[in-house]
Amino acid sequence: MRRLLTGTLCSLLCGVMVAQDSTLEGVKAGDIDHNVDACQDFDAYANGAWRTEHSMPAIQTRWSRKSVTQDETLAKLHTLLEEASSKKAPIGSTDQLIGDFYGACMDETHINSLGLKPLEPALARIDAVKDAKGVAKEIVELQRYGINTPIALNSEQDPHSPTDVIADLEVSGMGLPDRDYYLRDEPRFKDIREKYVLHVQRMFSLAGYDDTHAKEAAAAVLRFETKLAAAKLTRVERRDPKLTDNPTSFADLQAMTPHFDWASAYRVLEIPQGKLNVEEPKLIRVFDAEIEATPIADWKSYLKWHLLRAEASALPVAFGDESFAFNGTVMTGAKEQRTRWQRCVRETDARLGDALGKKYVEAYFPPEAKARARQMAVNIVDQLKLSIQNNDWMTPETKAKALEKVGALNIKVGYPDKWKSYASVQITRGEYLKDLMAMRGYAVRDDLGQIGKPLDRGRWGMTPPTLNAYYNPQMNEIVVPAGYLQPPGFNLHGIDAINYGAIGVTIGHEISHGVDDEGAQFDAKGALTNWWTPENYTKFKEKTACTAKQYDAYFIEPGVHLNGKLVLGEALGDLGGVNLAYRAYKKSREGKGPEPTIDGLTPDQQFFLAEGQWRGDIVRPEAARMSAQTDPHPPGKFRVLGPLSNMPEFQKAFACKDGSAMVRIETERCVLW
Repeated sequence: MRRLLTGTLCSLLCGVMVAQDSTLEGVKAGDIDHNVDACQDFDAYANGAWRTEHSMPAIQTRWSRKSVTQDETLAKLHTLLEEASSKKAPIGSTDQLIGDFYGACMDETHINSLGLKPLEPALARIDAVKDAKGVAKEIVELQRYGINTPIALNSEQDPHSPTDVIADLEVSGMGLPDRDYYLRDEPRFKDIREKYVLHVQRMFSLAGYDDTHAKEAAAAVLRFETKLAAAKLTRVERRDPKLTDNPTSFADLQAMTPHFDWASAYRVLEIPQGKLNVEEPKLIRVFDAEIEATPIADWKSYLKWHLLRAEASALPVAFGDESFAFNGTVMTGAKEQRTRWQRCVRETDARLGDALGKKYVEAYFPPEAKARARQMAVNIVDQLKLSIQNNDWMTPETKAKALEKVGALNIKVGYPDKWKSYASVQITRGEYLKDLMAMRGYAVRDDLGQIGKPLDRGRWGMTPPTLNAYYNPQMNEIVVPAGYLQPPGFNLHGIDAINYGAIGVTIGHEISHGVDDEGAQFDAKGALTNWWTPENYTKFKEKTACTAKQYDAYFIEPGVHLNGKLVLGEALGDLGGVNLAYRAYKKSREGKGPEPTIDGLTPDQQFFLAEGQWRGDIVRPEAARMSAQTDPHPPGKFRVLGPLSNMPEFQKAFACKDGSAMVRIETERCVLW
């Protein structure tokens, strides 16, 4: 490994070298590009050499150390699944469920030999639809398996009575990722629309349509989805929880949509009639009008399209290849599809996450790791409490409410206390599509079965092996799965500078969501309510506007810049996360002394490099364009440059001069927590 920071540069940045334990490992010093000035582009400085030596694989659309860790996790899960699939395990056991599901997915020869036969009953059922009543019935039948055509019924924590679970109704069922792809006339959107229609057409051709009928069906799909898109809220609008909070009685829902029999739908889906929320009333009315206005032939094309689209991975290889050609290559720029085993591992994790996750935790996640990560989270929460107590812009009344919320935060680390049971599901190796539909049906029943019951705060929204984390404002909880807590972002035996700089920043990011522009609208119990004084909330909006303005100025390419309002919540999370994690790191060292300089890097430099090397990524142009349009997360590059450029501590650590690109002038510096 190359060493760094020698000579004149070291005299400026290294500080005093100390004797170090030979077992201590710092950040990947050899991954730094010394030809880049850290004070001008810290992302390129922290990651440049690594990117030169690790070109992006053809299967990837984003590339970073985190991507490598994700693939290493897939390999671990692959080992567990190969072992399970080789056993003759008792029916209903964990090994039997995950082993046979994975084994059925891997049997490509058998899947190809079956052709469309497994899907023929559903296709014939759609062919038999003769009127609007039949359309509504088929919509509900597909909803039983989580196929939104276009309605989506789910359970939701009642934002006005947080201990209750109610039904939530939204309209989904569009094949393109955002309304703008249907409605905007810029060349990049028109190009995607044209390619989308060709993709739909090719899928119908694979399903046996002749050229004329395939073209007609694809055109019908685009017409119908465009009508839905025109009535849909924008992504920025949907970030405002008040706009999607529309409590509705069952009777009012039926009056709003007279052409759809909700009583029948509720019976089939086994949902108790009671309180519900309609996310977009305008859109649900458009859906209802189209039940009558859209020709039955067009409805059949639309229903078949979404059935084929949803089940492409379980159909003969040509369907999966065509799905990837559009969703992978056209939309994200991926050059190659993942191997069959990787796709089957991912699908098993998605469908049987608690069963596979339990095996993963037993093999790879010791209790000590959970304890250390949880203590880090507690330390970071303490720093948020101090920030609230000590700031000069909140009144005592608002501070008390904020501290109540942060004090009630539920920290979930590693894995759930209670694992899901899949006892009601039958999985065999005979037919992969049947297994997939069984798991789809289970997921829908498991979700809708919560409606009308007291809230279960023990449920998780991610599987334990997931390399990600989240904050849920209604549950007022952060969740950090075991899959996220592994090197290089987290090391049970690693130094604090790296653990706090990488995973600590993520934990701080999720904690900060509790008081970002969206999370700040929910109270300690998860109720959608205003707990701010008017003058404090005005001040809060003024301070967050600084971040929206900063990110509006970031371009991914000429003519395509980030939408500051869309990424605001995540950008605030990054800003709060790195500040809180840094202060928690410094506090954690009190009484222990500073950590050693390693590879010429001071502890503070280790912290910031850990953040830069864990957050930084590169993205294919196609994926970056889609991300700018649809993703509330900024690209990794700006998750490094954005928050660090606001921190005097970063400027000091790398001796950056005023006026450097990584140093925002004091009057433009964004500060929240």
